[in-house]
Amino acid sequence: MHGDTILLMTFVLALVAAFAGGMVARALRLPPIVGYLVGGLVVGPFTPGFSGDSHAMNQLAEVGVMFMMFGTGLHFSFKDLLEVKGIAVPGAILQIALGTLAGYALAQAFGWESAAGVMLGLSVSIASTVVLIKNLTDAGLYQSRGGRIATGWLIVEDLATVVILVVLPVVFGPGETSASQVVSELAIALLKTVAFVALMLAVGSRVLPRLLARIARFCPRELFQLAVVVTALGTALAASVLFDLSFALGAFLAGVVVGTSKLSHRVAAEAIPFQDLFSIIFFASVGMMVNPATLTDHLGELVALVLLIMLGKWIINMALGALFSAGVRTSLTIAAGLSQIGEFSFIIGQTGMALGVLTADQYSLILGGAVVSIALNSFVFKLVDPLCSRMERAGGLVRLYERRTRTIEPPREGLDGHVVVVGYGHAGTYVAEVLKDLDVPCLVVERDLPAAEEAEAAGLPVLVGDAANSEILAHAHLECARVLVIALAAEGAAEMIAREAREVAPRLRIVARADSQDGVCALVDAGVDDLVRPELEGGIELMRHTLLDLGYRPRQIQNYADDLRASGYEALGDDGRAERQRAFEHLVASLSELELHWITVGEGCPMAGCSLAGLDLRARTGASAVALRRAGELEVFLDATTVLLPGDTVGLMGTAEQLEAAEALLGGASA
Repeated sequence: MHGDTILLMTFVLALVAAFAGGMVARALRLPPIVGYLVGGLVVGPFTPGFSGDSHAMNQLAEVGVMFMMFGTGLHFSFKDLLEVKGIAVPGAILQIALGTLAGYALAQAFGWESAAGVMLGLSVSIASTVVLIKNLTDAGLYQSRGGRIATGWLIVEDLATVVILVVLPVVFGPGETSASQVVSELAIALLKTVAFVALMLAVGSRVLPRLLARIARFCPRELFQLAVVVTALGTALAASVLFDLSFALGAFLAGVVVGTSKLSHRVAAEAIPFQDLFSIIFFASVGMMVNPATLTDHLGELVALVLLIMLGKWIINMALGALFSAGVRTSLTIAAGLSQIGEFSFIIGQTGMALGVLTADQYSLILGGAVVSIALNSFVFKLVDPLCSRMERAGGLVRLYERRTRTIEPPREGLDGHVVVVGYGHAGTYVAEVLKDLDVPCLVVERDLPAAEEAEAAGLPVLVGDAANSEILAHAHLECARVLVIALAAEGAAEMIAREAREVAPRLRIVARADSQDGVCALVDAGVDDLVRPELEGGIELMRHTLLDLGYRPRQIQNYADDLRASGYEALGDDGRAERQRAFEHLVASLSELELHWITVGEGCPMAGCSLAGLDLRARTGASAVALRRAGELEVFLDATTVLLPGDTVGLMGTAEQLEAAEALLGGASA
């Protein structure tokens, strides 16, 4: 193989291996990240077959880190960080200190030198922001209070890593090191960080949004895409070259600045493909760096290290959650998200090797611990809900974790004829507001305290807790409620709530949302009466506006939409032609009440063979073509490309004069 093609071969084969690994992981119901890591291991230099260039892949992986941090910045603001600073800032600092001590103690048990123990402790204490964001997003927890605190927590850790990377060469470098030298180097690093942040907030917040707005207005789309890439990578490079900061921090600040503009949603949409692609490369590159032989030789040490990363850090973070009274669910989310290590741990390990503090085997052990913790971290998130339910049953634990949290008094007894709305997100908020305006009694059940406080501020009675917990749902007085609205996006939780509610109140009407056909089936089986699929409701709404423009009456359109919904949305699926045909027939049957006229296109009609667009029937006669019979088949929703053939029977709508003009144009006979 030619040396000048090794990067291309590594890049392509790593993507192929990651794709294959991701498909296998999906088939085995494992997180795709596991497949990406294994795919990287297969093409790495430590396994038989193709030996990829792991160094080059590491540089490409750095691009993935930049895009991921840029995307994080787009959805994050300093206002968010200030809102969670009471937990995120001291929590991150204490966790770094406790994690470092725990890692140092483990290294001493391994028989490592003290300096190597410090390096291991620091590597263990810093979690991966990339892994955190991906797993929070996959678990639907990114916008939750726990997700916001965990993200802010890791932003603080990233800033602390900048300081750590400055201090390490001074402390462990060759020669004598004085306290004044350490203080001087640290002060310079902090000044550079403050200067870059101030420059981005003062200048970047004015220049970048305006520049992107002008490019979006006057330039083609590909230039706007390029501008997004240049903004993310260029700012990251400037932070590294000019201010000696990490690429990740520079990209994050670029995202924060651009996120304040009106184009933030479009920028995010353009960045997502790059972010997804390079994040896969990041995970594949991590797998490439692992030497299986080294890990096998130190299997006992690897197991101990993974236990420290995943169980030890989980315990530390749960203890900190209790210390800061973060709440049960919030603490579990933070602990789950931080039970792994990643990119900054690699950087600290590489610095330790460059300083001669860590050996190659010790660095490989850190890599192995990172790979295993990344692969298993998504499973930790699956424990959040069951652990939360168990802890909430223990009143003492709830009081411990929420002792400083403002509580909301549960609704008083006597609720009757009310509507219970589970979930105060966008959909739940709208439903509750409409019910309030109509003076319909409404009870909101919400597990996230900030959302519950918003509902309370809106003047609604609120029940704080997880509705999937039967003890919480028992206080909603379902036996005297009129309707239960489950406005949660999580289909599994919605199914549990529906089953519990159906047992308590067999005659209660239950309305829920579903995002998949499997979810529809499961919720119907659980006893839900009315289901809504938001994505397909958008299609029905587009159809409604189209039919209104074609002259159909609202009642006929509503009946047709009801037919589609009555099929459980099966009519809108890829295999729903039979269901759609039945709905069409009902629609056409209802047209008998309208002034609908059927005209057959004559054999000698000069318009035969013309499309509706070419015929321009509505402009020339005023009548609208709304249906077509051809060879015994009925077509509804004609478009401009429909071609009229001799013998076709066209269904027209219009006044008597308009229909007469259309019949004369088509040269046919009335049907």
